[in-house]
Amino acid sequence: MMKELRQTTLSRVKLVVVKIGSAVLTENGQLNLAFFTRFAAEIAELRKQGYRFVIVTSGAVAAGLEALGFSTPPLTIPEKQACAAVGQLRLMRQYEKEFALHGVAVAQILLTADDIRNRRRYLNARNTLRTLLGSEILPLVNENDSVVVREIKFGDNDNLAALLTSLAEVDLLLLLTDLDGVYDCDPKASGDASLIPLIDEVDDAVTTFACVSKSTLGTGGMLSKLEAARKTAAYGIPTVIANGRCSGVIARVLAGENEGTIFLPRTNRLSCRQHWLAFAVESKGSLQLDDGAVKALLERGMSLLPTGIVKVEGDFGVGDPVSCCNADGVVIGRGLVTYNSADIKEIMGLHSRKIADQLGFDAGADVIHRDNLALL
Repeated sequence: MMKELRQTTLSRVKLVVVKIGSAVLTENGQLNLAFFTRFAAEIAELRKQGYRFVIVTSGAVAAGLEALGFSTPPLTIPEKQACAAVGQLRLMRQYEKEFALHGVAVAQILLTADDIRNRRRYLNARNTLRTLLGSEILPLVNENDSVVVREIKFGDNDNLAALLTSLAEVDLLLLLTDLDGVYDCDPKASGDASLIPLIDEVDDAVTTFACVSKSTLGTGGMLSKLEAARKTAAYGIPTVIANGRCSGVIARVLAGENEGTIFLPRTNRLSCRQHWLAFAVESKGSLQLDDGAVKALLERGMSLLPTGIVKVEGDFGVGDPVSCCNADGVVIGRGLVTYNSADIKEIMGLHSRKIADQLGFDAGADVIHRDNLALL
């Protein structure tokens, strides 16, 4: 039954985001050249079968260690960024060399979180990916580690890969790591760990037993992969976590075999724009809602009206993204506001027909229209 569910879930997959972690790409602190040879051959063969791929690759810092004389991973931000600047060239050269042997052209795309948060740049990135894929060129995506700072950092490439699922409108997120999937405890610390083949929903019960360790060169861990799977499921896309060190693993996953851990997608999926609102943008403030407004948003899909707002936090302008919270402070959604924070403080709790009397103008009955709202 479980295998049938997996095969059904993966049967329509054609476009895949494959994220490769540093634990897969490296061996003893250096790039694992044998992996690149095998990986290029496997992807090239699957492309012949009609599959298309967007590759999210780590490994730039590892590739730059030797050139800068580091025997251990660097600790300071400037050192890491210097390694990334040198290593990114070496990393891309290795990919280009191996894929060229199979007649596959590759392209490099470097992104920061700002490129995704800004709607215009987000759409530009989407158009670039579409053009590359339409021209049968394989996109290789990485965070622009040589210039990124905390404020514009994705956090890790798992998060970047999850955001690419809606940006590139793909059918599957495949996260390749050095583990066979998600276990009920850390398999590196316990011999009694059991692999979990299928996860219906990433909830607190799942995250509490997940292994949160990460590799020396990596920035993520199993917890970041679970978060990536949750974001991807919200877009209605499945995620598989599998062992990238095993030969043929991608083909077995796509064939629906019992490989790794599969996360099922949500049935009430977010649209592409809603997914961007929910996970890509950074909130400029928050609105606390009463129980009636929370129910109207979650159960009836209504717009947010001023009458349901009880508190405003932050200083934000018209069109800025803000979080909507219930009485306990739990974020239930994120949307773009029609009024600025000062005006919302003036009209909160009022009926919409009194907006003009209170403000002297009326920009509409909704503080956040449902078309500009993503429910988490």
